[in-house]
Amino acid sequence: MVQHNHFQTFPILKTKRLTLRAIQPEDAEAIFRMRASGRVNQFIPRTNMEEKAAAEELVQRTIAAYKDGKAIGWAGVLRDQQTIIGTCGFNSIDFMNKRAEIGGEMAVDYWGKGIALEAVEAILKFGFNELNLHAIEAKVSPNNKGAIHVLEHLGFQKEAHFKDRIYFKENYL
Repeated sequence: MVQHNHFQTFPILKTKRLTLRAIQPEDAEAIFRMRASGRVNQFIPRTNMEEKAAAEELVQRTIAAYKDGKAIGWAGVLRDQQTIIGTCGFNSIDFMNKRAEIGGEMAVDYWGKGIALEAVEAILKFGFNELNLHAIEAKVSPNNKGAIHVLEHLGFQKEAHFKDRIYFKENYL
Protein backbone atom coordinates (compact mmCIF):
# COMPACT_ATOMS: atom_id res chain seq x y z
CA MET A 1 0.00 0.00 0.00
CA VAL A 2 1.30 3.44 -0.88
CA GLN A 3 1.73 5.60 2.19
CA HIS A 4 -0.33 8.83 2.16
CA ASN A 5 0.52 9.93 5.73
CA HIS A 6 3.53 11.90 4.41
CA PHE A 7 1.07 14.50 3.16
CA GLN A 8 0.13 15.57 6.67
CA THR A 9 3.57 16.70 7.87
CA PHE A 10 6.09 17.65 5.20
CA PRO A 11 8.94 15.10 5.07
CA ILE A 12 12.33 16.75 5.67
CA LEU A 13 15.24 14.72 4.29
CA LYS A 14 18.87 15.14 5.34
CA THR A 15 22.02 14.03 3.56
CA LYS A 16 25.68 14.58 4.32
CA ARG A 17 25.61 18.10 2.81
CA LEU A 18 21.94 18.91 2.27
CA THR A 19 18.65 19.51 3.97
CA LEU A 20 15.68 18.89 1.67
CA ARG A 21 12.77 20.86 3.06
CA ALA A 22 9.45 22.23 1.85
CA ILE A 23 9.60 24.95 -0.77
CA GLN A 24 8.44 28.19 0.88
CA PRO A 25 7.25 31.55 -0.51
CA GLU A 26 10.55 33.19 0.46
CA ASP A 27 12.34 30.77 -1.93
CA ALA A 28 10.80 32.48 -4.95
CA GLU A 29 13.77 34.83 -5.43
CA ALA A 30 16.31 31.98 -5.59
CA ILE A 31 14.04 29.96 -7.89
CA PHE A 32 13.63 33.00 -10.12
CA ARG A 33 17.42 33.46 -10.36
CA MET A 34 17.86 29.78 -11.32
CA ARG A 35 15.07 29.79 -13.88
CA ALA A 36 16.09 33.12 -15.38
CA SER A 37 19.44 31.53 -16.20
CA GLY A 38 19.69 30.12 -19.69
CA ARG A 39 22.15 27.53 -18.39
CA VAL A 40 19.72 25.91 -15.93
CA ASN A 41 17.05 25.66 -18.64
CA GLN A 42 19.29 24.55 -21.48
CA PHE A 43 18.06 20.93 -21.37
CA ILE A 44 14.48 21.66 -20.33
CA PRO A 45 11.92 22.83 -22.90
CA ARG A 46 10.78 25.95 -21.08
CA THR A 47 11.48 29.61 -21.48
CA ASN A 48 13.61 31.49 -18.98
CA MET A 49 11.62 33.24 -16.27
CA GLU A 50 11.41 36.95 -16.91
CA GLU A 51 9.87 38.14 -13.66
CA LYS A 52 9.82 37.09 -10.02
CA ALA A 53 6.01 36.83 -10.08
CA ALA A 54 6.34 33.67 -12.22
CA ALA A 55 8.51 32.08 -9.52
CA GLU A 56 6.04 33.12 -6.83
CA GLU A 57 3.24 31.44 -8.80
CA LEU A 58 5.35 28.29 -9.24
CA VAL A 59 6.00 28.16 -5.49
CA GLN A 60 2.27 28.43 -4.79
CA ARG A 61 1.47 25.64 -7.30
CA THR A 62 4.14 23.43 -5.70
CA ILE A 63 2.75 24.03 -2.20
CA ALA A 64 -0.82 23.35 -3.43
CA ALA A 65 0.22 20.11 -5.20
CA TYR A 66 1.69 18.87 -1.92
CA LYS A 67 -1.42 19.86 0.06
CA ASP A 68 -3.54 18.03 -2.54
CA GLY A 69 -1.37 14.91 -2.20
CA LYS A 70 -0.32 14.98 -5.86
CA ALA A 71 3.39 15.84 -5.67
CA ILE A 72 6.25 16.62 -3.29
CA GLY A 73 8.62 19.47 -4.09
CA TRP A 74 11.72 19.91 -1.96
CA ALA A 75 14.06 22.89 -1.72
CA GLY A 76 17.67 21.77 -1.53
CA VAL A 77 19.62 23.79 1.04
CA LEU A 78 23.26 23.33 2.00
CA ARG A 79 23.23 22.24 5.65
CA ASP A 80 25.21 25.26 6.84
CA GLN A 81 23.19 27.84 4.87
CA GLN A 82 19.63 29.03 4.37
CA THR A 83 19.48 29.83 0.65
CA ILE A 84 18.27 27.10 -1.64
CA ILE A 85 20.62 25.83 -4.33
CA GLY A 86 18.04 23.77 -6.19
CA THR A 87 14.64 22.17 -6.20
CA CYS A 88 13.78 18.52 -6.65
CA GLY A 89 11.07 16.05 -5.96
CA PHE A 90 8.22 14.03 -7.31
CA ASN A 91 6.55 16.10 -10.04
CA SER A 92 3.65 13.68 -10.00
CA ILE A 93 2.70 10.62 -8.01
CA ASP A 94 0.41 7.90 -9.39
CA PHE A 95 -0.73 6.19 -6.21
CA MET A 96 -2.91 3.63 -7.97
CA ASN A 97 0.07 2.27 -9.89
CA LYS A 98 2.67 3.03 -7.19
CA ARG A 99 4.77 5.18 -9.55
CA ALA A 100 6.22 8.68 -9.46
CA GLU A 101 8.15 10.97 -11.76
CA ILE A 102 11.24 12.67 -10.33
CA GLY A 103 12.65 15.98 -11.52
CA GLY A 104 14.77 18.86 -10.38
CA GLU A 105 17.11 21.73 -11.11
CA MET A 106 20.22 23.14 -9.51
CA ALA A 107 21.99 26.49 -9.53
CA VAL A 108 24.94 26.40 -11.94
CA ASP A 109 27.52 27.15 -9.22
CA TYR A 110 26.80 23.72 -7.69
CA TRP A 111 27.00 21.56 -10.83
CA GLY A 112 29.57 18.77 -10.92
CA LYS A 113 30.01 18.47 -7.14
CA GLY A 114 27.93 15.32 -6.55
CA ILE A 115 25.18 17.30 -4.82
CA ALA A 116 22.49 16.26 -7.29
CA LEU A 117 23.46 12.63 -6.78
CA GLU A 118 23.08 13.08 -3.02
CA ALA A 119 19.65 14.70 -3.37
CA VAL A 120 18.27 12.19 -5.86
CA GLU A 121 19.52 9.25 -3.81
CA ALA A 122 17.71 10.58 -0.72
CA ILE A 123 14.50 11.15 -2.67
CA LEU A 124 14.63 7.67 -4.20
CA LYS A 125 15.07 6.09 -0.76
CA PHE A 126 12.13 8.10 0.52
CA GLY A 127 9.97 7.11 -2.44
CA PHE A 128 10.68 3.41 -2.21
CA ASN A 129 10.96 3.04 1.59
CA GLU A 130 8.44 5.59 2.86
CA LEU A 131 5.91 6.02 0.05
CA ASN A 132 6.23 2.33 -0.84
CA LEU A 133 6.48 3.10 -4.57
CA HIS A 134 7.14 0.35 -7.08
CA ALA A 135 8.79 2.53 -9.77
CA ILE A 136 10.24 6.01 -10.14
CA GLU A 137 10.88 7.48 -13.57
CA ALA A 138 12.64 10.51 -14.98
CA LYS A 139 12.21 12.20 -18.35
CA VAL A 140 15.57 13.59 -19.45
CA SER A 141 16.86 15.28 -22.57
CA PRO A 142 19.39 13.00 -24.28
CA ASN A 143 21.74 16.01 -24.31
CA ASN A 144 21.70 16.31 -20.50
CA LYS A 145 24.75 14.13 -19.88
CA GLY A 146 25.06 15.19 -16.22
CA ALA A 147 21.52 14.15 -15.30
CA ILE A 148 21.85 10.90 -17.26
CA HIS A 149 25.07 10.10 -15.39
CA VAL A 150 23.40 10.72 -12.01
CA LEU A 151 20.40 8.56 -12.90
CA GLU A 152 22.46 5.70 -14.34
CA HIS A 153 24.74 5.77 -11.28
CA LEU A 154 21.64 5.30 -9.12
CA GLY A 155 20.41 2.34 -11.16
CA PHE A 156 17.98 3.94 -13.60
CA GLN A 157 17.71 2.19 -16.96
CA LYS A 158 16.64 3.73 -20.24
CA GLU A 159 13.24 2.36 -21.22
CA ALA A 160 12.35 4.58 -24.15
CA HIS A 161 13.50 7.37 -26.41
CA PHE A 162 10.62 9.64 -27.36
CA LYS A 163 10.83 11.31 -30.76
CA ASP A 164 9.08 14.61 -31.46
CA ARG A 165 7.44 14.47 -28.01
CA ILE A 166 7.49 18.18 -27.18
CA TYR A 167 6.96 21.15 -29.48
CA PHE A 168 9.08 24.04 -28.21
CA LYS A 169 10.31 27.19 -29.97
CA GLU A 170 9.08 25.91 -33.35
CA ASN A 171 10.96 22.60 -33.01
CA TYR A 172 10.03 19.10 -31.98
CA LEU A 173 12.22 17.72 -29.24
